Amino acid sequence: MAIKNVTDQNFTEETAEGLVLADFWAPWCGPCKMIAPVLEEIDGEMEEKVQIVKLDVDENQETAGKFGVMSIPTLLLFKDGEVVDQVIGFQPKEALTDIINKHA
Repeated sequence: MAIKNVTDQNFTEETAEGLVLADFWAPWCGPCKMIAPVLEEIDGEMEEKVQIVKLDVDENQETAGKFGVMSIPTLLLFKDGEVVDQVIGFQPKEALTDIINKHA
């Protein structure tokens, strides 16, 4: 599975089933640009465990507000529609894969 871009309209639907890592980001955010290739790697290696979605907070403020996202990047890990973990700021790949494996 490839990383999907989601919006306020389809966010709930896209995070409703299974394990989903949601990246709240913006195009102007430096750390967001740094974490993007890390997420691509994780997607390639762990696609059977987790789906990764990206939500542009500038264009989708309703969803960002709903989850209290104040800093970006914020990564929320959903399991069957419920937030089970949260990471704020850039994280190395190992830290993110550990979080995913903890809930997989």
